[in-house]
Amino acid sequence: MSKVKLDEIDHQILDMLIDNTRTPFTDIAKKLLISAGTVHVRVKKMEEAGIIRGSSLTLDYVKLGYSFIAYVGIFLEKTHQTKFVLERLNQIPNVTVAHITTGKFNIFCKIRAKDTNHAKNIIFKIDDIDGISRTETMISLEESINDKKRLMHTIFNEL
Repeated sequence: MSKVKLDEIDHQILDMLIDNTRTPFTDIAKKLLISAGTVHVRVKKMEEAGIIRGSSLTLDYVKLGYSFIAYVGIFLEKTHQTKFVLERLNQIPNVTVAHITTGKFNIFCKIRAKDTNHAKNIIFKIDDIDGISRTETMISLEESINDKKRLMHTIFNEL
């Protein structure tokens, strides 16, 4: 698959959309001194190329009462159970991210909970899934880095 060529205008559009996916194209156009139609065409081009895949919003989980974050490393009895276990994890809404991994764990996931007691109940649900031999949990004390832009700028500099 060939890389899509992006220019500086594309980079700046992405930069603004990463800050706020709801930024109106007219606002982006004013800041970049181009037409809103140009912004629309460029965003559409990046969507068609698969660079932009939808848009999302960021929730403040603390304000919603879900301030507890933990990471759960999952050990499987047999690796062929991976798909089955992932399907079961997907049924637990508090499991927000899951990765198939190499190394110590077969699967590594992130959970969000209200507090330690709630997290304990979620982890017990995970432990009860057939095919899981055991889990290892790490509590997040604070999310210190969550920066989508640094990697994007590094990628742009490599192009």
